[in-house]
Amino acid sequence: MNSVTVKKNDRAGCNSEYDRLKIVALCRPEYMEIAEVINETQKYFYHDNINKTLAVKQHETLIKELKNQGVEVVLLPSESQFPEQVFTRDIGFVIGETIFTAQLSARVRQGEENVLQRWLEKENLSYQPFNKGYCIEGGDILIDQNTVYAGISSRTTFSAVQQLKRQLTSYEVIPVPFEESFLHLDCIFNILSEDEALIYPKALGENEYKRLKERYNLIEITDDEQFTLGTNILSLGNQTVISLPHNKQLNKQLQKRGYTVIEIDLSEIIKSGGSFRCCTMPLQRSCK
Repeated sequence: MNSVTVKKNDRAGCNSEYDRLKIVALCRPEYMEIAEVINETQKYFYHDNINKTLAVKQHETLIKELKNQGVEVVLLPSESQFPEQVFTRDIGFVIGETIFTAQLSARVRQGEENVLQRWLEKENLSYQPFNKGYCIEGGDILIDQNTVYAGISSRTTFSAVQQLKRQLTSYEVIPVPFEESFLHLDCIFNILSEDEALIYPKALGENEYKRLKERYNLIEITDDEQFTLGTNILSLGNQTVISLPHNKQLNKQLQKRGYTVIEIDLSEIIKSGGSFRCCTMPLQRSCK
């Protein structure tokens, strides 16, 4: 890794997936389309493709709700050569006060991280880029205090996770292999609180599932709700989450457990294989 040292990141800091969300980066889906099939969901919707007008409208509803909840929204510029740019989660991630920028695997997405890097430099925020050959994407990275779960997939390599582990000497970095057809770890696993998490167990091996079950009270996602990315909700903190209205069983379970569920229709964007977590890159969360 090469570092661009500018100054301390006073506007960046994440220690969990569930502390109060304060600053988040998004990108409008102005040029969104399934240009090159890179996941199973896209294969299913390839011929329908994306209604850009509807996608932008649904995304704007998400932006408005985030602002209503007191979250500062950073909008990265949309660029016509990047049809998947709406999925800002993958282009970088924040662990502690360190901002990492990703090395994207799919050819159609390579270069999206440069847009983030230009914004960070403009804002005088330092970051750690990954070198070429070490593919890693933010959808495979989940943090819970001093533990980092890193999905091993076609998008995030074991060697990149090992490099991350060497960088994060004060964290326990746990590799989590899973069935690669599910794209990213956050499509099958998401941490809700210190002791609760969402999971789609069929995508994990027995050992991986057992390890997560020992750590969390797991809420299992059904096959139908996994197809609509039930695990890929976004936590705003204070037991408040954003979820799809279509995932009725999941939303009822969350409400019974004391969560406030804000329902937003993101169905057009989901056709490309990502939901609320995929569309948001938290820059700052606070436990206060």
